[in-house]
Amino acid sequence: MTLLLCLFGFISGITTALFGFGGGFITVPLLYALITLVWGPESEASAVAMQIAVATSTCVMIFSASLSSRAHYRKGHLNWSIIRPFIIPISLGGILGAFIALSVDSEWIRWLFIGYLVITILDCLIRPGFMKTHTEGITPSGGGVFADIPIGLVIGAVAAFLGVGGSVMTVPLMRRRGATMIQAAAFANPLTLPMAITGTLTYFYFALTEHVQLGAGFIGMVYIKGALILIVTSWLGIRFASLLMPYLSDKRHAQSYPLLLLIVLSVMLLT
Repeated sequence: MTLLLCLFGFISGITTALFGFGGGFITVPLLYALITLVWGPESEASAVAMQIAVATSTCVMIFSASLSSRAHYRKGHLNWSIIRPFIIPISLGGILGAFIALSVDSEWIRWLFIGYLVITILDCLIRPGFMKTHTEGITPSGGGVFADIPIGLVIGAVAAFLGVGGSVMTVPLMRRRGATMIQAAAFANPLTLPMAITGTLTYFYFALTEHVQLGAGFIGMVYIKGALILIVTSWLGIRFASLLMPYLSDKRHAQSYPLLLLIVLSVMLLT
């Protein structure tokens, strides 16, 4: 299982850099399966397996999103005037999403995760503007800066609730505003950070105040060994992905996004 964590961490690093995933889509299904398998279905850890997977994923995202943001910044892919209006709303949404996740049964989160994957895949494939976008550059929201506040709140809440990072909403959003796939992925990483930080702190706060005792190997609801392995291997994946970027056309890049989500959906349905 350690080898699987290493492999999935490396893959999540690649998807973080190329798609802004933050690793959640890759690591949450694996962590969920790992916890239920290692601790057994009757254990206290298994009873909150999805919450542990989400909490660990948000913790890992702090590091992976930071590293990927730095790599994209050095390549000149980031436009802070586009990113800035989302930061505070996503942070607040992250707190809300984490608290909601803690009050919902683990199995419900799993099925909501699956449902959201299906919606996102269909949205990318059916609704115009994702597979092929206009080339005039990124356009701001038609409603002005304040129109991005409710969008940011929803992004942060959904991302923290499911532990998937903001990319599941920010990449399609930026894509339809005229961003290339590289730009959309670049924006998704710093926009994942506020949610990852507030979400992780919320999970720690809950574990502390509710006296959650999962035993050795956990800090709050974060699985320590899994988090450390994923952080190190995702860094290697980010480095590798930076070598692939110049060779990936925007068309192929966009086509591979829903395909990757379809693979993750299959994994979740089989676990």
